[in-house]
Amino acid sequence: MARQPRPAPTTLPGVADVRIVADEATTELVLDVLRTHFTITAPRPYSGGRSYFQLDTGNTAPDPLD
Repeated sequence: MARQPRPAPTTLPGVADVRIVADEATTELVLDVLRTHFTITAPRPYSGGRSYFQLDTGNTAPDPLD
């Protein structure tokens, strides 16, 4: 059975589509570090240790006090 062609991916400004290939513990560690600096979606796990998620590259740091 032939694969169906995938639609062209759409992207949003400032949003990165990310794939990580690692064991579960390493994936969680990397995601925890990224969450401290960025807003990310919940990872979608796939076979072979792959996970896909989106990362918003907007600055989430608090505004400095005046």
